[in-house]
Amino acid sequence: MADRNSVLDVESGKEELSANVAHYETSGPITEAEKALRWKQDKRIVPLSAGIYFLCYLDRSNIGNAKIMNSTTGDDLMSQTGMTNYQYTIALMIFLVAYGLFEVPSNILLKKLRPSRWIAFLMFSWGALTMGLGGVHSYASVTVVRFLLGVFEAGLFPGLVYYLTFWYKTEERSIRVAFILASATLAGAFGGAIAYGIGHMNQAGGLSAWRWLFIIEGIPSCLSSFLVWFLLPDYPEDAKWLTTQERDLAIQRLHVEGSKGHHGAMSWVDARATLVDWRLWGHYVVYFGISTPFSSLSLFTPSITAGLGYHDLQAQLMTVPPYAVAYVVSILTSWSADHFNARGLHSAALATVGAIGFLASAVLPADAYASRYGCLIVAASGAFACIPPLLGWLSSNIFSTASVGLAIALNIGLGGAPGQIVGVWIYKANEAKSGYPTGHWTNAALLFMVAIGCGMLRVYYARRNRKILNASDEGEIRLFKY
Repeated sequence: MADRNSVLDVESGKEELSANVAHYETSGPITEAEKALRWKQDKRIVPLSAGIYFLCYLDRSNIGNAKIMNSTTGDDLMSQTGMTNYQYTIALMIFLVAYGLFEVPSNILLKKLRPSRWIAFLMFSWGALTMGLGGVHSYASVTVVRFLLGVFEAGLFPGLVYYLTFWYKTEERSIRVAFILASATLAGAFGGAIAYGIGHMNQAGGLSAWRWLFIIEGIPSCLSSFLVWFLLPDYPEDAKWLTTQERDLAIQRLHVEGSKGHHGAMSWVDARATLVDWRLWGHYVVYFGISTPFSSLSLFTPSITAGLGYHDLQAQLMTVPPYAVAYVVSILTSWSADHFNARGLHSAALATVGAIGFLASAVLPADAYASRYGCLIVAASGAFACIPPLLGWLSSNIFSTASVGLAIALNIGLGGAPGQIVGVWIYKANEAKSGYPTGHWTNAALLFMVAIGCGMLRVYYARRNRKILNASDEGEIRLFKY
């Protein structure tokens, strides 16, 4: 009976396929023509998608830099808006509330309105709002602008993960999700470096440096949105930059396991089948566990480095190495996870590494600055690197265009957003001198939970695959990915 809950709609409400009877297995040697096509797609899609998310993440997380920028002279965000640490946390949380509420509607609109149009609109909107943060003067205005920023940024990451399913096979997705997500680590690294430079612009033109930070980092998003409108390809079916033969190959190779650009919008059958499939909820719980460390590191790394004995602009600069190392680890982990069809095990291993990093940070003496800084690098690498294989794993084990869009949005909305909300509360300002033990212990516990959850899902999929093989007659089948 549980297996019947896995029935998913495949042809936009016309043709149903149970996950109990898996569809065709297409893994095998890739032809030279397919390699050439994939490389051509990569050059057009991956750098542009990574660049979009880079700007998105830069505009989302720069509030952490603004919080401490030039704080010794009273020219920081907190002093000039009169916010308390509690109110600052509320402003962070309200962004994530909007982020969670609008992810599912945004993925539906992405399919209805075409990816290039919808993503360009989102990009221009969040860029304008980021610039608007440069003009805020009160807690209320910061909170309102952050909520609206969450509305427009909500759709980007789940939208990009969904978008990749229209162009790539299951075993090709994790590494590309990694390149996109790893741009967040680059944004973290560059964000610290940019904040260090802009910090020297304090009172230029009569504006505090944190105001210049928001204005300068919002402009590229607005300008780039026009490029995205014209350059981001929508679907293989209507890609005029591909030859007729390449277009036919792009459609043919995704006939079984890719999303289809010309399929209809989501039906109630799609939605219900996705909502009642309990194994997907296992993925959502795991993603909740990884979202808290991801969020807390994104927003509080400048504060954490300040708590490690660095101050003001030096604290901004010291945020760079953890993100730089995490970028390299994320790419290598995701390539290996796809190559060996072991996404769950890779995520479990990296979550464990991250947990050990946070655990060591929690137990080390508060004044062991060098050791705790090394632990921060280990923790960031583990926490960031296990996310792309998790997302590739989820999208690889859903079998319809509409369902994959909904499941990805639910994963990031129901799993990710609540986890990120937890992340804004665990690094308490009054624990800075003691080394933020609450944040480190919480992140360590959640990452151990992620490792256990990945192991359980891996065992579950292995059992399902054995049942499929035992029940199948002669013919091709598609097994669940690991």
